[in-house]
Amino acid sequence: MANKIRVGVFFGGQAREREISYLGGKTAFEHIDKAIFEPVPIFVDSLGHFIQINPELLYEESIRDFFPSKNLNRGFRVYIESLGELNETQLYKLIYKVGKQIQPTDFSQIMDFAFVIMHGPQAEDGAIQGLLEWYGIPYMGPGLMGSSVGIDKPMQNKLISLVTGQKKKMVTFTREEWQVADRSKMFTDLINNIGFPFVVKAPHQGSSIGVAIVRKRSLEEFTKAVQQCFFEVTFLKRDWEKMTDRQKRHLMEKTSNLDEGIGFPLYVNGKILHHPVELMEELDALLFTLDSVTAISANAEDHVMIEEFVVGQEFSCGVIQHDDGTAIALPPTEIYGEIQTFDFKSKYKSNVTKKRIPVETSLENLHKIHESLLKTFNSLGFSVVTRIDGFLTPDSRVLLHDPNTLPGMSPASLIFKQMAEIGLTVTQSITYFIRQSVRERIRNGKNTVSLRNLLEKIDSLIEERVAAHRKKVAIIFGETDEEYKIAQKKLGEFSSSPIYEPVPICAARNGQMYKIPVNLMFKADIQDFGQNIGKSKHPFIAEIMRKAEKITAKYAGSFDWQVKKLSEADLAENVQFIFQCDSETLIEL
Repeated sequence: MANKIRVGVFFGGQAREREISYLGGKTAFEHIDKAIFEPVPIFVDSLGHFIQINPELLYEESIRDFFPSKNLNRGFRVYIESLGELNETQLYKLIYKVGKQIQPTDFSQIMDFAFVIMHGPQAEDGAIQGLLEWYGIPYMGPGLMGSSVGIDKPMQNKLISLVTGQKKKMVTFTREEWQVADRSKMFTDLINNIGFPFVVKAPHQGSSIGVAIVRKRSLEEFTKAVQQCFFEVTFLKRDWEKMTDRQKRHLMEKTSNLDEGIGFPLYVNGKILHHPVELMEELDALLFTLDSVTAISANAEDHVMIEEFVVGQEFSCGVIQHDDGTAIALPPTEIYGEIQTFDFKSKYKSNVTKKRIPVETSLENLHKIHESLLKTFNSLGFSVVTRIDGFLTPDSRVLLHDPNTLPGMSPASLIFKQMAEIGLTVTQSITYFIRQSVRERIRNGKNTVSLRNLLEKIDSLIEERVAAHRKKVAIIFGETDEEYKIAQKKLGEFSSSPIYEPVPICAARNGQMYKIPVNLMFKADIQDFGQNIGKSKHPFIAEIMRKAEKITAKYAGSFDWQVKKLSEADLAENVQFIFQCDSETLIEL
């Protein structure tokens, strides 16, 4: 094969979703096709430094476990911004422990492409995209316009309403308006104008951070929800005085966590505090005389958005493109279960949400969902891949919200489950994202000759990859959740290998062996797998598969969705290796 394409995998960043980005960086690094690409891990710290890190650090549990230090800082795990002002020498020492700092002027020396897997402000709003365009580096996802629209929820709502005709009530107000408002009257007015219950959102966050539903006609609950979305928190003297030192430290930890707290640095009475210990000491002093103290994040929102609460089936759906830019919507995933809203925790940390593909409804309604998705994707400047969430109401209206131009990319992410339905593994999906992103950068009219040369090289490597005769490995798993999870992991590992080609095989309790298509390897657990293995192909998914045939053929060669019974002779004839999930051993035949 020709020289590999060097891909800078950008993860981390300054936003509250940096830990999800960290997981996505690990996914991209592990699953990227090693026969085509050479991944270069680029950790973006929360101060905005670009660090080419040692790859083994991708396997820590959290960013705070390796940067700024593996050790506790005054008893807390902190991000680098909690260390306060660092001089050049101090910063150099911290960075040197994990890798080396690189400047944007050096990007072209170490990468041909930037696989940006960061979320939220500075990542999905056009900031990093503009930087990369300035230095001539093609990057993952939509361009500047699509990115800027993709992070502005009020603007999204207005534009989606224009292109789809959907009607969804919405109000925004600023922090200044909130501070001087008669909050009781504001609450009553919102109930009268928006309806009840209603949703409060921070308008420039991703991954459903800064989302609260006001379900009780309680001014206290309304105030708490608005504060949550302004990223401020009020500490009460009566509660603080009852706490033990251990309870106070636990509250400081919760405040510093970015998924449930407001994070650091923050302001109290106009004074900036960087560290949980500083906040605890400040509260001890202030709450000695004051009844309450409000802390405000240094990265607080300037306004919040109130939306009507929509009753209906909640779904999320990816939209991708053909080579000519024509959009194709993937099978929509319905999210259901014991959830109040599909927020950060239900997406990433909860086991109560369940998912099914496609949404359980009529074919007519599924087509309605796709029609709205495609209008939105085509009209709002999106390209390559965008995940759009929405609701299907009981009276069959489709209401869309929160387009996500850089969707989460853990192996279990919805986008990969939906790509699997058209026959692509995580590895093949990443190859698609890279290749299509280069194609979209060409449409911008910048560096077109060099980008076309890069596109031709990628196409040549993809063709070689699909045609290559790799050693087939049968991944044999039994009907247990443990073995199924191992099989899912090994599928990803072998898919990215330049040597092996995975063949998932279920050794059923009835003594038979069955070759499993790729889409069935992306179910939540062995129970979900078992419930789907005997089902016929849903006609809506079959329709999408036909529309996506060219994409599937280019990146996977072919896709056979049928479960096939295999004999031991078939197995011996068609594979060269066996990986036994029960013993986790690789055996050469």
